[in-house]
Amino acid sequence: MSHTPTQQPTSPRRMRGRILAAAALTALTGLTLAALPATAATVPAARTADVVQQTLDSLVRDDKFPAALAAVRGRDGRTRDYTAGVADLKTKTKVPVNGQVRIASNTKMFTAVVVLQLVDEGKIALDAPIEKYLPKLVRGNGNDGRKITVRQILQHTSGLADYDVELVGKDYGKVQHTYFEPQQLLDAALSQKALFAPGKGWSYSNANYVLAGLIVQKVTGRPISEEITKRIIDRIGLRDTYWPALGDQSIRKPHPQGYFPAADGSLVDVTMGDPSMSWAAGQLTGTPRDLNRFMTALLDGKLLKPAQLKQMQTTVTADDFDATGGARYGLGLARVKLSCGGYAWTHGGDAPGYVTRNAVTSDGRAATIAVTGPVMTLPIAQHLEAALDTVLCK
Repeated sequence: MSHTPTQQPTSPRRMRGRILAAAALTALTGLTLAALPATAATVPAARTADVVQQTLDSLVRDDKFPAALAAVRGRDGRTRDYTAGVADLKTKTKVPVNGQVRIASNTKMFTAVVVLQLVDEGKIALDAPIEKYLPKLVRGNGNDGRKITVRQILQHTSGLADYDVELVGKDYGKVQHTYFEPQQLLDAALSQKALFAPGKGWSYSNANYVLAGLIVQKVTGRPISEEITKRIIDRIGLRDTYWPALGDQSIRKPHPQGYFPAADGSLVDVTMGDPSMSWAAGQLTGTPRDLNRFMTALLDGKLLKPAQLKQMQTTVTADDFDATGGARYGLGLARVKLSCGGYAWTHGGDAPGYVTRNAVTSDGRAATIAVTGPVMTLPIAQHLEAALDTVLCK
């Protein structure tokens, strides 16, 4: 996702792929910030030798992120926390260790897990048309719920367009404090022509996960927020992850401020904002440690039975998912190649003011990096993804 003064900003936006399609990258030419001081790692380490701290420092110094924070879990199971920059550009306060951020499209992993749990319970069939659960809801402009399966919405192969540009336009400030119903999000997506016939392409769309959330609610009779909380957050003890309550625009625990570029290139504090435009595609708030804990538990089989985890990890080509290409996307989970060999499972998320990149490997390594503002250009996105790779391969 890319946020520029002339480009539509989105909360759970296609977390990486749309960076490649950003039409207004040239608007960034006037955006500059003085390099910000970096804080020390929260686990003692020699600064000159600690590649993780150096990596975070470079994100602040070179890419002008006001704040960067990370949690890194090694093969030994020990987690180390790191911070760099400042939490608040006005007060210059330190970045809180393991601070809360809006984790945006990482929410898709949670929603997909709930759907797959319901598949195991016999309440949802992956290859059933969504029409079975949401009769006559998806119609028009080449979109037809009778031809789109549950698997295809989780895999972004449904052909549904995204709703972001239609709903927000070019000025996030106009909707920053607006509450949206899920139906409004879906209506904005369905007002556009289908991108391709179901199963005939791949395109990241938040509308897919709005539909997934609606299906969960239909078959359980309970809110998607409650199902995610009960089935995942409480189950594995994610103490710092939560679904914001209706009307809650704040971030509850210590957190860095989130920033967004204004038309003149200055950074505006957008920490307070209604996350409902994200809903089942990206409404959660969490911390780096909790994201690592969630992804590790997922791969360890603590949330899904082997059959469902295998389905989640069955991937298709999704070259525009990341900034460098080559990613593959499963059911709410992506696979990327590491420079040190092997692969990592990942997702990540972009919200106005906050960006997260996170991944876990088969041998137990896990890392989450979160940064605040400014805008995401393709080179900066590549730097951030390279930083995650460096941290995992250290």
